Amino acid sequence: MSEETLDGLVEAIRACRICRDSPRGVPLPHEPRPVLRVSATARLAVSGQAPGIRVHESGLPFNDPSGDRLRQWMGVDRDTFYDARRIAIVPMGFCFPGWDRNRGDLPPRRECRDAWHDRLFAKLPAIETILVIGVYAQDYHFSRLGLARRKGEGVSEVVRRQADFAGFRPRVIPLPHPSWRNSGWLKKNPWFETDVLPLARAAVAEALEPASA
Repeated sequence: MSEETLDGLVEAIRACRICRDSPRGVPLPHEPRPVLRVSATARLAVSGQAPGIRVHESGLPFNDPSGDRLRQWMGVDRDTFYDARRIAIVPMGFCFPGWDRNRGDLPPRRECRDAWHDRLFAKLPAIETILVIGVYAQDYHFSRLGLARRKGEGVSEVVRRQADFAGFRPRVIPLPHPSWRNSGWLKKNPWFETDVLPLARAAVAEALEPASA
């Protein structure tokens, strides 16, 4: 059997229908449209939850107000953000998962993590820093590093513990979701802007510097 290539793996992910044809639980309520952007040269990865409806329709990750806020947090423009040679975008669920009864997005489908994520990150050896957005991404990437969320710890507590993760490689930078629904959280937690964002922007800038020869 020939060794799996990154291009072949991405092609397989984009053709995936596991959550529709052989799901764990209720099938995906619409046609799958897996969304990701990767390359073998990207040193920075963004790992969020799952595409929303706007991203499902456009096929472009973070092509919505949440993406505008995330780019502001990172200190990068759209051209840099969408340069897959420099930044990989790997959500925990590749497809829009649908809505709950309150028109909120459902959690990422577990089928994606089980079928693809370990294989995909094994093909991204250049990744040095990962922005992990929200609890699902944090749980996955912490487990890859042998870390665990403290009992009863929420996203706020994890985000505040940036220094605890600085020594791991790849480095993980936990962030809250940049959704505008989190504007109230940001107002209640001004330390995020004053203490966390400068560290995150510095890590992003370092990962985007040209690789040394």
